[in-house]
Amino acid sequence: MIPAARSALPHDSVMIVTTPVSSPLEVVTSPKRSHQPLSASDGAQYLQTLPGFSQIRNGGTNGDPLFRGMFGSRLRILTNNGEILGACGGRMDSPTSYLAPENFDLLTLIKGPETVLWGPGNSAGTVRFDREPPRFNKPGVQGIASMLAASNQRLDKTADLSLGSETGYLRLTGNTSRAGDYKAGNGERVPSKWQKWNGDMALGWTPDKETLFELTAGKGDGEARYAGRGMDGSQFKRESVGAQVEKSHIGDVFDKFEANIYSNYADHIMDNFSLRSPPMKPMAKRVDRRTTGARVMGTWLWSAVELRSGTDAQRNTHRRLHHHRWVKDARFDDAGLFSELTWHATEQSHVISGARFDRVKVTHFASQRKATLPAGFTRLEHHLADIPVMMYAGIGYTERFPDYWELFSPRRGFDINSVKTEKTTQLDIGAHYAGARLNSWVSAYIGRINDYILFRYDSAPAKTRQVDNIDATIMGGEAGVSYALTENWKSEASVAYSWGKNDDEHRALAQIPPLEAHLGLTWTRGNWSSSGLLRLVSSQHRVAINEGNVVGKDFAASAGFAVLSANAAYNVNEHVNISAGVDNLFNKTYSEHLNLAGNGSFGYSANTPIDEPGRTWWGKLSVTF
Repeated sequence: MIPAARSALPHDSVMIVTTPVSSPLEVVTSPKRSHQPLSASDGAQYLQTLPGFSQIRNGGTNGDPLFRGMFGSRLRILTNNGEILGACGGRMDSPTSYLAPENFDLLTLIKGPETVLWGPGNSAGTVRFDREPPRFNKPGVQGIASMLAASNQRLDKTADLSLGSETGYLRLTGNTSRAGDYKAGNGERVPSKWQKWNGDMALGWTPDKETLFELTAGKGDGEARYAGRGMDGSQFKRESVGAQVEKSHIGDVFDKFEANIYSNYADHIMDNFSLRSPPMKPMAKRVDRRTTGARVMGTWLWSAVELRSGTDAQRNTHRRLHHHRWVKDARFDDAGLFSELTWHATEQSHVISGARFDRVKVTHFASQRKATLPAGFTRLEHHLADIPVMMYAGIGYTERFPDYWELFSPRRGFDINSVKTEKTTQLDIGAHYAGARLNSWVSAYIGRINDYILFRYDSAPAKTRQVDNIDATIMGGEAGVSYALTENWKSEASVAYSWGKNDDEHRALAQIPPLEAHLGLTWTRGNWSSSGLLRLVSSQHRVAINEGNVVGKDFAASAGFAVLSANAAYNVNEHVNISAGVDNLFNKTYSEHLNLAGNGSFGYSANTPIDEPGRTWWGKLSVTF
């Protein structure tokens, strides 16, 4: 039996707008589904298809994701309940650059500080990429394979193969992806070529339907040329190992036990000569980081109460290669306790509350810093009795310790205590209507961030940066609607808006994306389907020049744009699906507001944004068995 997230793929049209499955607060989707725009080569590109997400483009791949304008460790990215953290001081290798979305079955987004189950400091949200254990009713083989070809020499190959029986399985997943430099709408070539690969295995033992023991291991590597940086990534080596155990339906009260351990290693090399014309002064740097962690959680059930409680811990160690010797320059240790309780007050009303406490320690050579971080939330969810409407309102608080990039990458006199912890208090509200033909949802938020961590850049070519703490206010939200016009036609739309203010200086907060809307129309009949997507992005004039984050800064206001894309798909039979499409149909020349200035070694002048790809043709073949 193939899990639903995988078996549904050949019978679905290409996804154009993602809407919530469970609530406006939580988005669940399958990264294995084809989507428009073109299938993503990394996690940031995939997340950008969800309302509220944007990314800072490096080149053709390995961008850095933001949710509601919030960047970095405010948005926790997990893979199979573990975390991989990049090593580059400028986040050339963001956490999402080490994962291939199609190698996972489920993507779950929890917005805002509305959960405490998945680590500390997740003020913007929590993203989880998970693989579901395959289940077999009898011995056999099952899997998915696909191949995608596109403009600019893009070629992707993926495979997901499981062999097993009722008592166990071996699952193998892998992919290769490569592309050349892309052309913008005006025909100019943007330095952006890449190639990468990933391979993972999972060995599981399922003695019964309520028990799972699983061992995992994986590797990956790649290289990428970056139009917006002075160096390229010539190595993105990843090594991962892990183990998990789950036991369900244990007793009348103690219902479930789950635990996992993991170790993820990133070994990164950057240079200015292997993927571009070598300059007069060749340079190369090598850094690595090992992230190890463990998590244990139990679930208890009473007549109207569910309690999930546990503990987690993580250590990540950063090193740099100096004169052929590895030197440890930072180590972060975290240990946390958490509990989340759901009270089913009535059939229609539920109260969810959670709290966690973390003890954090950072070590830099002979100096140390310690902190205790509290977090908590309370949320009311109510379902109307006679109308298919769900509403929620919640308030959450979380305290976030400065991450590696905020503590160690600023180019000034180093002080391990120079940056304060960031404190976020946020109100989240929303509603969801699910009718026979109409499905609509809205989620909104307003938050106060004390000691918001802000990067300030000077205007010199060296781009010297420092970090300050300010107080800030944020607000905004997302909304979506889908409506079945007829049996064959379905329309969809979504909109996302973010707003931020630097309260200390009474002006705009940096790196906030503009208003964005998606309009989609899908036609299905028999084995055929076709859809179109219009992306509308407003201009952004609320900027804070030379302020931002470790990757990007505001360097100019931006113009709005509209981009139209279209696709068609055909189910040859229950096993084979063929799809094809074109992104940026009218070959629009445009650039995103969240951007990097092009690097001078590629001929860009100062503060020139990197343009997005022009018209891109693609075709994909998917086979399930």
